[in-house]
Amino acid sequence: MKRRILLFKYLLPLFCIGMASCSEQPATPTYDLVIYGGTSSGIVAAIQATKMGKTAIVIEPSATIGGLSTGGLGATDIGNKQAIGGISREFYERIAQKYANPKAWKFEKREAYIKNDTATSMWTFEPKVAKEVFADMVKEYNIDVVYNERLDLSKNANKENGKIISIEMESGNKYYGKIFIDATYEGDLLAKSNISYTIGREPNSKYNETLSGVQTALGYYHQFPDGVDPYIVKGDANSGLLPNVNAAIAKDGTGDDKVQAFCFRMCITDVPENQILVDKPKDYKELEYELLFRAIEAGYKGPFFIMSMMPNRKTDSNNKGPFSTDYIGKNYDYPDGDYKTREAIVKAHEVYQKGLLWTLGNHPRVPAEIREEYIKWGLPKDEYTTNGHWTPQLYIREARRMVSDFVMTEHHCTQDSISADQSIGMGAYTMDSHHTQRYIDQNGFVKNEGDVEVGGFPPYPISYKAIVPNEKECTNLLVPVCLSASHMAFGSIRMEPVFMILGQSAATAACIAIDQDIAVQKVPYPELKKQLKKDKQVL
Repeated sequence: MKRRILLFKYLLPLFCIGMASCSEQPATPTYDLVIYGGTSSGIVAAIQATKMGKTAIVIEPSATIGGLSTGGLGATDIGNKQAIGGISREFYERIAQKYANPKAWKFEKREAYIKNDTATSMWTFEPKVAKEVFADMVKEYNIDVVYNERLDLSKNANKENGKIISIEMESGNKYYGKIFIDATYEGDLLAKSNISYTIGREPNSKYNETLSGVQTALGYYHQFPDGVDPYIVKGDANSGLLPNVNAAIAKDGTGDDKVQAFCFRMCITDVPENQILVDKPKDYKELEYELLFRAIEAGYKGPFFIMSMMPNRKTDSNNKGPFSTDYIGKNYDYPDGDYKTREAIVKAHEVYQKGLLWTLGNHPRVPAEIREEYIKWGLPKDEYTTNGHWTPQLYIREARRMVSDFVMTEHHCTQDSISADQSIGMGAYTMDSHHTQRYIDQNGFVKNEGDVEVGGFPPYPISYKAIVPNEKECTNLLVPVCLSASHMAFGSIRMEPVFMILGQSAATAACIAIDQDIAVQKVPYPELKKQLKKDKQVL
């Protein structure tokens, strides 16, 4: 008997030669759902799959789950909060429950912060509390999460007959699944699966839009005052341009491959006993802040970034003003970059923002009244304790965007002429792009370009068709974060509560596809809608 087993063992590989079904024998379990990216969207997708009786694994490239929701974005960006349902709303309800405990208020009294004590959801929070909530949910649903596992970018996903069979990590580990979900901000899995995507801004003509492409005419937000000279030596073009200033700019509405600016959503505090002041960075370059000094000299008095207050005297600090936390023009190579390229960009942003904090609080060219205000702020001792109290998550506002058979555009956001069908959730935020570049205007002054803030429209449906690729490219991949949308539509959709909503809806569709053994493109929408409504999604 033993001899027969051994004979079978050695003959099986020979038998499998030429047989597609045997082309790769998994050495690890095959999951129902393999979710690449432990962002808020990825974690919620895994929870939904588990609730529907499926096996799921979350593969997180870093050491932390939650993405921006645990990475400093505590001031939840969303318009009409009634559009938020399902597990996404449960997350914010759990945040409120955490802060109902008096022990949560160490550096501030609850009554000093909470204005509506009857609210069941809470939309502002500290990073560590968001991390606790996700950790609780992962534990309760027994979610399988692996950390510090990155896709091997030198290899494509293993596909057979239009289906992903497995993906391989840098470690050599392979993960097998029936359905795959790319929940990353970068869209690495969709790219390595040879799915069509784009980077940058489409020309207005592409989708008959008005807000995509170059936008100098809308550049009145976060703009330099007149009079800011672009040259290293004022008035001397031969001295060269200041860092990150372009000499020329394309015509409005022209498309390009430039990416709206990134920043860290800084968590800082003015509580001395919970504070570490930021030192001048080792790689500090004063010339990087010359535009700041010149803006002040031209009359700009602030603000220099947003100070949205979170509990316990902490902030979610975001970009505001002509020279702020956005490192404009320094992220173009990020979306398609390898890990080394991205790590360099992330580090450069950290040095730049820490340098900004130090400059505002210490540099003699900053007026004393400004220095006195900003020297009060430092990094919280009780946040990001394994990363020098600085968030490890750069705000990747936009990277790759899938291009599928259906593309969400500004017209779907405003619903001026069309409305998306097959709704799997609602968008409810202003169409918002941060600045993309700096240039010299016709008067010879430095200006920022790319900021668009157009709102005033009601919540709008996001189509299921926007999270599935072209069927000819792949039949078992869902993309709830880097979904199929134009630059401006993505600028409205790209909010953490919405990413959670789309993650839950993607997992729901995946479970139906598994049960019926069909392509994700063939999921019957009436069945999907019925399950989503049952799970309290707002459609």
